Amino acid sequence: MTPRPRTRWLILILVALIAAGAVAALLWPQSQTVDLGTVTRGPMRLAIEDDGRTRVSESYTVSTPVSGRLQRLDIHVGDPVVKGETVVARMRPALPAVLDARSRAQAEAALAEAQAALSAAQGDYRAAVAMREQADADLSRAQRLALSGTISQSALDRDQINADYAAAQEAAAKAAIAMREAAVASAQSVLQNDAAVANSAGAETIPLYAPATGTVLQILQENETVLSAGSPIMEIGNISDGLEVVADLLSRDAVRVRVGDPVEITDWGGPDVLNGKVLRVDPAGTTKVSALGVEEQRVGVVIGFTGDPAKRAGLGHGFQVTVQIVVWQAEDALRVPSSALFRRGTGWAAFKVEDGRAHEVSVEIGTDNGTVAEVTSGLSEGDQVVLYPVEGLEDGSPVAPRSGG
Repeated sequence: MTPRPRTRWLILILVALIAAGAVAALLWPQSQTVDLGTVTRGPMRLAIEDDGRTRVSESYTVSTPVSGRLQRLDIHVGDPVVKGETVVARMRPALPAVLDARSRAQAEAALAEAQAALSAAQGDYRAAVAMREQADADLSRAQRLALSGTISQSALDRDQINADYAAAQEAAAKAAIAMREAAVASAQSVLQNDAAVANSAGAETIPLYAPATGTVLQILQENETVLSAGSPIMEIGNISDGLEVVADLLSRDAVRVRVGDPVEITDWGGPDVLNGKVLRVDPAGTTKVSALGVEEQRVGVVIGFTGDPAKRAGLGHGFQVTVQIVVWQAEDALRVPSSALFRRGTGWAAFKVEDGRAHEVSVEIGTDNGTVAEVTSGLSEGDQVVLYPVEGLEDGSPVAPRSGG
């Protein structure tokens, strides 16, 4: 009879232990399933992306030199033209080309003014050539000094920008000569028919020659019609050499862009990513209304192509593209996924995973491009961090990686 009470006690103790184990299992903290990321080292960059459109940097508008009847054009959009050789249009003055003394004096004065402007433009071009040659010489000298470590990289970059700017100034001066030559030709055409043909049956047909070598970009008047002097007929430009991209950036993005910043041009229809660089940032913004009806301050940024022109074959005037302007980049940055960071007071923090537990650490970051952030302190290469930390996750909480994450 003695073993029965003892057996009952053993059974009660066993039941109590089982109950205590069940309660402990229920109260024991469960590991939260989380996504993990790794702190790595590698290249990193920050780019501003926006839509852009191509345009010919130096376009020429062919206009009527006098009032008269424009004959139907035999040229079409896309046709190549040669400066001074290709006849792009013909027109017949509305009145016989007989000039009275006053009109002839005005025409001769206009011709003299155009010739003087041409001489001035030629002088500006010679000055621009000299500046470009000096800038190229300075750049060559800077490149040699940079190889030996005598000057800094920033000094070399400034000489590179000066050389690019001088080359652009030379191109602009050359274009100004072409414009002045066209003005001289326009003024000369007024004097082509004078009183010597006063007895002729009608005015002599005036051929209009291409003011520049390139391609017909747009025809504004194709059919035969009567036009007043100065009416535009067509637009001509050189697509192969004079193509550039214009992007209207938000003003808060444009302040980070500098002349010379590298640019990648995508979504233009071809298989290759085209390279370019920033040539100019407009000093003033304009107010534009977005598709959502919101007023925005936009700033124009001009981008020039730097790669092989053959890679952008088929890209023409007025085409839409996407530009990515690289405003910051580093070859060996300590990177953490941006989704691992969260605000803690005025700073940043992340959960670093060690021995199956999440430990909150303060993190100082530099540049954040939205995908990864540059770590300046708080984390080391190879550290595992929790991505998209949930609100209930606390310092020291047990965690387990999500299956397949």
